[in-house]
Amino acid sequence: MAVTKKFWVHAVRDYVGVAVADIAPGESVEGTFMDTGKEISVKSRSAIPLGHKIALRDVGSGEKVIEYNTVIGAATRRIRVGDHVHTHNLKTLRWA
Repeated sequence: MAVTKKFWVHAVRDYVGVAVADIAPGESVEGTFMDTGKEISVKSRSAIPLGHKIALRDVGSGEKVIEYNTVIGAATRRIRVGDHVHTHNLKTLRWA
C-alpha cells in the first residue's frame, strides 16, 4: 500500500497530527513535523476527516494529550496509534 502525506504535526512533542486530507480506515499515511521537517508514518485505525486529529502514540484513559507542544485535553478512554482523536475520546481541561 502506498504511503501518502496526509497530516501535519505542529511540534515533535505532540501526541497527534492534523489531517490535511480525509484519511481512510487502514490507510498508511505520512506526516511532517512542522518544527523540524522530520517525517512520520502511521496506519489509520479509523476514518479521519480533514481537519481532525490522528493519534501518533498510545494514550491511556485520563492521560493528558499534547498538541501545539501544550496540553489540549485528556483522553476519556484509551487511544491507540492511528485512532481518530476528537470529542468522542478527548475532553478539554479548559473548564475543569
